[in-house]
Amino acid sequence: MSTKFKDDETTRHSGPGQDRPGPVAKRRRTADECLLETRPPDVPDFIDSDPWRVLRIQAEFVTGFETMADLGPAVTIFGSARSSEGTSTYQAAVETARLLAQEGLAIITGGGPGIMEAANRGAQLGGGISVGFGIELPFEQGTNPYLDVALTFRYFFVRKTMFVKYAQAFVIFPGGFGTMDELFEALTLIQTGKIHDFPVILYSSDYWGGLLDWLETTMAGRAKISYEDRELFVVVNSPEEIRDALLATMDLPHRPC
Repeated sequence: MSTKFKDDETTRHSGPGQDRPGPVAKRRRTADECLLETRPPDVPDFIDSDPWRVLRIQAEFVTGFETMADLGPAVTIFGSARSSEGTSTYQAAVETARLLAQEGLAIITGGGPGIMEAANRGAQLGGGISVGFGIELPFEQGTNPYLDVALTFRYFFVRKTMFVKYAQAFVIFPGGFGTMDELFEALTLIQTGKIHDFPVILYSSDYWGGLLDWLETTMAGRAKISYEDRELFVVVNSPEEIRDALLATMDLPHRPC
């Protein structure tokens, strides 16, 4: 599975955090933005455009399913696009992906810079399959150079489906809104019984500690979740702990010597 699938619109990023433009940057509308836009009924092309857009959404699902059908066991790793190569978090993501790849797991990321780049880099260092699911943004951050398989999606919800469908676990490194979105979507799917036996591992108690305190003292304390929901994820502080936690919970095929 070494063929690269590149979207014609994909461009290389110029460094972490390049998805946030300056005040004079030229902005372009995304497919998600057009889909979610509420338009008045007297706009003549409204009736035609949305139904036809469904075919483009269908095509993205078909392409993704066809490309990933024979991937095998995989873990999706999330984290900030702004973590640079010299940081300890970046290096931890490289080592985590390397260790998991050595255990026969493919590594899936969002395909961009920062933690995504680190995880894809580690996957290749460990001899595993490195996968990136990119997304069309108003200001392209591009794909990183450590991908064996790359898909670029126009629609966030298609991409989010792919992250869950082809992974057996999520590993969450420190990140921002996008990382939080993926974390809580996974926890919601587990809590509501949509997915089962799906480990969610957070790296760095120092980073996530404040959130954990709030979940326990405020959210659970006011009965908005159950205290047992805290068991839907674990927090660790080293790549080795991530590997060991996953191996203890995932049913992986035996690897020949």
